[in-house]
Amino acid sequence: MSDFLPTGIQLTYLVAASLFILGLKKLGSPATARNGNIVAAVGMLLAIVATMLDQHVLNYEMILLGLAIGSGIGAIVAYKVQMTEMPQMVGLLNGLGGAASALVAVAEFWRLLDSSQPIPLDVNISILLDVLIGGITFTGSFLAFAKLQGLISGSPITFPFQQPFNLLLLGAYIVGSAYLIITPDSLPIFLGVVGVSLVLGVMFVIPIGGGDMPVVISLLNSLSGVAAAAAGFVVMNNMLIIAGALVGASGLILTEIMCKAMNRSLFSVLFSAFGTGSSSGAAASGGATEQSVRSIDPEEGAMMLGYARSVVIVPGYGMAVAQAQHSVRELSDQLEKMGVDVKYAIHPVAGRMPGHMNVLLAEANVPYTQLYDMDDINPQFDQADVALVIGANDVVNPAARSDTSSPIYGMPILEVDRAKQTIVIKRGMSTGFAGVDNELFYKDKTTMLFGSAKDMVAKLVSEVKQL
Repeated sequence: MSDFLPTGIQLTYLVAASLFILGLKKLGSPATARNGNIVAAVGMLLAIVATMLDQHVLNYEMILLGLAIGSGIGAIVAYKVQMTEMPQMVGLLNGLGGAASALVAVAEFWRLLDSSQPIPLDVNISILLDVLIGGITFTGSFLAFAKLQGLISGSPITFPFQQPFNLLLLGAYIVGSAYLIITPDSLPIFLGVVGVSLVLGVMFVIPIGGGDMPVVISLLNSLSGVAAAAAGFVVMNNMLIIAGALVGASGLILTEIMCKAMNRSLFSVLFSAFGTGSSSGAAASGGATEQSVRSIDPEEGAMMLGYARSVVIVPGYGMAVAQAQHSVRELSDQLEKMGVDVKYAIHPVAGRMPGHMNVLLAEANVPYTQLYDMDDINPQFDQADVALVIGANDVVNPAARSDTSSPIYGMPILEVDRAKQTIVIKRGMSTGFAGVDNELFYKDKTTMLFGSAKDMVAKLVSEVKQL
C-alpha cells in the first residue's frame, strides 16, 4: 500500500490535469461553458483529495477547518454577489490566489530558516519569484477591485518620475534577491523584498485607467496562475505546477485577445495611462459637442423596433450598471413574437472584464445562438433595420475607424453606424472610459433615447406590446 500511494497520487494528478484541459476547451464556447466549469471543478476536487492523501500532509484538522471556512464564504459570496459585480469578484479572487501563492513561499522560507538547513539554490529562486509575482498580483488585484467598486477613482493616477521610481523599486528587489541567493538566511532582507513586491503591485495598477480594466483583470488572472506554478516548484507539487501553468497561459492568451480588440499593445495598456474614467461630457476633439443630436421618446423607439424586420442589440457597461439584462431579454422576446429577427452583438472588451456581456445575458437566459462576436456581426449591420445600443460607448464609436487623430483610432468596433437606423439608450452625453466624444451620437441615422437603461428598456417593452 505504501508503494502504491505515491503512484496513485500522481495518476490522480494526471487525471485532474486532463480534466482541467478538457474544462478549458469547453469554456471556449457558450454552449459548453457550463459543463466545462463542472469538469474543471471535478478535476480540482480530485487534485485536493489526492494532495490530502500525500504522506507529507501532517495536520488534516487544520486543512478541513480551512476547507469548511473557505467553502462557507464561497457559497455565501456566490449567492450574494450580483452578476454586475462579477468583475470586482474576479479581481478579488485573483488577488487571493496571488496572496495564497506568496504565503506558501514565505512559509517555506520560514520553515527552512528554522530548520537550519541550507536552502537549495533552485528552491531559493522559486521562492523569490513566487513572492514577486504573488505580491504584485495580490495588491494589484485589490487595487483593481477598489477602482471597479468606486472606492477610489478609476482615472489613471500618475506623478512625476513615476517610471524611474518603479524601476528603482524593481532594482531594489533584484538587489535584495541577489543578496538572499548569496546569503539566504537573512530574514530582514527577505521581509524587505516581500514588502517591495507588495508596493510594486500598487504601482503596477494605479496608472491604468478604467477603460483598460478588462485587460488588467485578464493579465492579473494570468499572473495568479504563474504565481501558483512558482509555488508548485517551491513545494515540489506537480499538480500545482500544471494548474498554474494552464491558468497563466490561458490568461496570457486572453490578454493578447483583449489587446487586439483594442488595437493596442500590452506595453501601451500598462504604461500610457490611457482612459480617464471620466463621466464628463467634454469632447476630446474639436467642437464635436457643438453638434446637435436627435432625441426620441419610448413610443417612437418602440415603433422603430416593432416595425423592423431585423434588430441588433448592442449591450454595454450602461446595461450592466442599470442591471437591465432581464428587461432586454423581455424586449427581445416581445419583438420576436412580432416576427422581428433579433441578434446580440458582443464586443470583446464591452464592460469591465472579458466576457462581461456574455455573463449578464446568460443570467437573463438569452439563448447563446443569438450572441454574435464582433467579426461575425459586423458584416450583417448593413442588413439590420435598427441597431439598439444600450449603454455602450467607445466600442461603437466610428472615430476609431475614420479619425486618425482620435486616441482610439484603429480599435476594432461594432459598426452600428452602418445599420439603417441606430437607437442609443444613454443617460446623457458623457464620454466613455476612453474620454473620447462619440461621433455616432451626431450621425443623421442616430436617435438618442435618454434615461436609465433599465427604465427606458422597460418603457420600450410596454410600448411595443401596444403596437
